[in-house]
Amino acid sequence: MESSALIASVKTRARKWLEPSFDEDTRHAVEKLLAAANTEQLVDAFYKDLEFGTGGLRGIMGPGTNRMNIYTIGMATQGLCNYLLRSFPKGKKLQVVVTHDSRNNSRLFAQTTADIFSANGIRVFLTDDFRPTPELSFAIRELKCQSGVVITASHNPPAYNGYKVYWEDGGQIIAPHDREIIREVKSIQSVSEVKFKGNPSLIQIVGSELDHTYLNRILQMSLNTEAIQQHHDIGIVYTPLHGTGVKLIPEVLKKMGFTKILHVPEQDIPDGNFPTVTSPNPEEPEALTLAIKKASENNAELVLASDPDADRAGMAILNKSGSYTLLNGNQTGSILVYYLLSNLHAQNKLKGNEYIVRTVVSSAIFDEIATHFGVKTYTVLTGFKFIAEQVRKLEGREVFIGGGEESFGFMIGDFVRDKDAVSTCAFLAETAAWAKSRGQTLLELLEEIYLRFGLFQERLISVVKEGLSGSEEIAAIMDRLRNQPPESLDGSDVVTVNDFLKQVSYDQLSQLRYDIKLPKSNVLQFVTKDGIIFSARPSGTEPKIKFYISVRKKIQVRSEIPEATQELQDRIDRIIREEIPV
Repeated sequence: MESSALIASVKTRARKWLEPSFDEDTRHAVEKLLAAANTEQLVDAFYKDLEFGTGGLRGIMGPGTNRMNIYTIGMATQGLCNYLLRSFPKGKKLQVVVTHDSRNNSRLFAQTTADIFSANGIRVFLTDDFRPTPELSFAIRELKCQSGVVITASHNPPAYNGYKVYWEDGGQIIAPHDREIIREVKSIQSVSEVKFKGNPSLIQIVGSELDHTYLNRILQMSLNTEAIQQHHDIGIVYTPLHGTGVKLIPEVLKKMGFTKILHVPEQDIPDGNFPTVTSPNPEEPEALTLAIKKASENNAELVLASDPDADRAGMAILNKSGSYTLLNGNQTGSILVYYLLSNLHAQNKLKGNEYIVRTVVSSAIFDEIATHFGVKTYTVLTGFKFIAEQVRKLEGREVFIGGGEESFGFMIGDFVRDKDAVSTCAFLAETAAWAKSRGQTLLELLEEIYLRFGLFQERLISVVKEGLSGSEEIAAIMDRLRNQPPESLDGSDVVTVNDFLKQVSYDQLSQLRYDIKLPKSNVLQFVTKDGIIFSARPSGTEPKIKFYISVRKKIQVRSEIPEATQELQDRIDRIIREEIPV
């Protein structure tokens, strides 16, 4: 129940949106909220400003200071313009790229963003239609821009949209730029400060010519054209889940030489309401239901899916029983890492200065694979901006092979500086062809990896806590874990506690403390003596707290895998019951 003081404050904020600076539709919508007997929607729309975080904005669309609309986007863009204009030498001609996904209002928000950039004297490359997010990252470097913006809420529900900011290296903004942009955005006190009237002469529309350049860079990285020629007709079902991947992923597969690409027609239709799925997220098994049905009808060997902005990719593979197994992000990533490194090794292309990158909540199997091939692994905080930062730091000194995180994101090569479902789908298909040339299915290839490096099983549990009370609950959960950490997990003693917010690692046996040399982040991680890793992290983009569980076991023969897998999954189930609040 909201307090009378909060409601009074909210109504004062809302009445400012009845002023002539706001369009008629917005004023009318705010009047309805103010007149409603139930104040819950009014409070949620106006109790705070939609926070411009370290990557940009994300929220529910609608009128209000805590909503995604042309005014909150306008103030964010004006703040970004102000920062760009003071960050680069006077007289330098600034350029940015703007694109968007297939969500409702995305084109409106992208055009609004482009208009504001141009009104501030900044040249804009605006895509002619929706495009995958990784193509924006590529375009920033290719077109020599200083920044870029993509309008997307990734795989969030239909009510959401978002605004992601990139810097001149093609990566999402990081310190100090994120803090300085946030400061500039917060300094915008009124929509009257936003220059909404665009300068069309500074807006250049870009389209297929950029697509061709981007796709050609992916094709140049191919490691096994012979395997593709030999097995060009493997059945591949692809679905964009109503998103941007439909533009480029079927095309890149065709350009690589694959000839049996099957579509899910109803999901090829770009639609921000995502009518055929509960959630347009390839991490969710339900999202692949129609694609798997199509694969089953056609005996296809591989199912590929991308989320609405085509930066995440999911995969299901034909198993021995004739049904399909949906792989998690760690399994998909391990197959890609193994494929890349084993082929680069076989082709004598590893010179000793190569590396991969994973995040702190991704599987340690990546480390095992990389070590085997003499390749270094760097571990960074959750978020591809930190992978991109690592690539930038080592540019010219070490060679980046690939990087990934458990949440179905992977990046191959350094020409894109963000997770990329387009290149990922291309290489997953190539890996399937290579495995077949060795007489293997992808499932058998995964089993080979487990036999060589250990059986790893992971699970992600997301607990949704919406609204103001939800934020408070999430904070309370993290406080409890931080102040009263578990002593054991499924009977195994916790030996290490990693607190990434305090930047300290605690050795529970020696009572010694070690510095964590990563930026501060509200992540807690507990490691037991037999290799269980349990991590907790509030989401930075959704109203939820995420728990990551990883368990492992050495196996000797392939026949052990089913029983050992069940044993590890049972262990995860017990940890969930013990440690995760519902």
